[in-house]
Amino acid sequence: MNLNHQTITNISKLLSNGEITSVELTEACLNQIESFDNSINAFISVYSDMAIQQAYTADKAWLNWRKGNTKIKPSMINGVPIAIKDVLCMSDTITSAGSKMLQNFVSHYDATAVAHLRNAGAVLIGKTNTDEFAMGSSTETSIFGPTHNPWNIEHVPGGSSGGSAASVSSQMVYGALGTDTGGSVRQPAAMCGVVGFKPTYGGVSRSGLIAFGSSFDQIGTITKTVEDSAALHQAICGHDPHDLTSYVHKNASYFTNLSDCNNLNGITIGVDETQFNQNIQPEVKLNIMNVLETIKNLGANIIPIHLPHNQYALESYYLIANAEASANLARYDGIRYGFRSNDTTLMDTYINTRSNGLGKEVKRRIMLGTYALSTGYYDDYYLNAQKIRSLISEDFSEAFSKVDLIVGPVTPTTAFKIGAKINNPLQMYLSDVFTLSANLAGLPGISIPCGFDKIGLPIGVQMLGPKFSDQKLFNVAHIYQQTLNWRQFHPSLENKK
Repeated sequence: MNLNHQTITNISKLLSNGEITSVELTEACLNQIESFDNSINAFISVYSDMAIQQAYTADKAWLNWRKGNTKIKPSMINGVPIAIKDVLCMSDTITSAGSKMLQNFVSHYDATAVAHLRNAGAVLIGKTNTDEFAMGSSTETSIFGPTHNPWNIEHVPGGSSGGSAASVSSQMVYGALGTDTGGSVRQPAAMCGVVGFKPTYGGVSRSGLIAFGSSFDQIGTITKTVEDSAALHQAICGHDPHDLTSYVHKNASYFTNLSDCNNLNGITIGVDETQFNQNIQPEVKLNIMNVLETIKNLGANIIPIHLPHNQYALESYYLIANAEASANLARYDGIRYGFRSNDTTLMDTYINTRSNGLGKEVKRRIMLGTYALSTGYYDDYYLNAQKIRSLISEDFSEAFSKVDLIVGPVTPTTAFKIGAKINNPLQMYLSDVFTLSANLAGLPGISIPCGFDKIGLPIGVQMLGPKFSDQKLFNVAHIYQQTLNWRQFHPSLENKK
């Protein structure tokens, strides 16, 4: 049995039966990281000693339960190695956000989502690479260098959660946390051939998350299967008094309540056919059409929908998100924490700290956001973008009055080569054209692997649901995924050592 190829669902059964130990799993993951991460660069930090100690603790919990010393069964993820995107605070570890500004910043507390994982007994094996402050679509803007796609190391893994997606895809861990501001969980998941889930906005607490765009940011999961995604989300979701945008889940048993149906009878799926009129890679279009045919054969009714204001989503998103970024990143001034330039005057300290501590893409977005908020331009740019955001939300509400879910592509293309778009910001931003509207409207979305292009790079399909339909999204995605033999496909890593 190859331990690295297992899923969280399988591992939980094996651990509960005493057939394997968490220490064995953790050592298998650490060996995989040691063997292949030099070429993938998925991890910024790996906490080997801490992970092994957590694994021993998890094994004791399983042993006590099997012996009957406790009636409380450990959680599904007790003893499972999980990776954390390095924009989430983790106690007594460096949380860098991929930036020189926070390269040596040690967090003194856990983000709420990380605390939930710790309390559930997960093995927190390390922090994954990210675009600087999660601003990017390729994981190339990190101060620690780019992450490489496990399927082809000449290509990007997507971003900004590319490190998390690559760590799961390359069998280094069984699941990972990422963040999704405009598609940064779903897009890298699609490019790396894994499952990426973004919950309804407020589904997971943002406390302890280094903010980019506060009204967009949401912590999501990256796993090998939809089942695993439901299990991992079940562990981290819920209301948090430290985050007033989080909400109370009436029933948070997302894995427990996964549908055991083998059909989609009674489900209506909407398709925005205008997405296929855009500059979309032919293999991506073909595979999405195949998905729709499969869904139809499973019993779903498929109808066209119209989202008239989606054509303005890209402009609206980059105005509002960058405006929020300009406010959120104002705190990095070299005075309280983080990188600080060695200057003698206060003004020089401010200027040189931010000039030298922040990367080109981050500074570009701060400048765009500050401009959109400035006197004389606020109404024309920021305010109009917010009006478009409201119209986009209304379009989705109208569509969901007729359909249960919306299905379409995640990205216009498969993973592009490293360096191909880094000097063309507009082309890079277009990588998120199909994902960011869900963040504008606060909707849940999931990316599921559905095929390959002609050179063997993965393709993903996206499913979106109305607010608070996370369970239905899991159910439909799970039923669809059961029609695939996706789990037998893994990137060949032997030539990447």
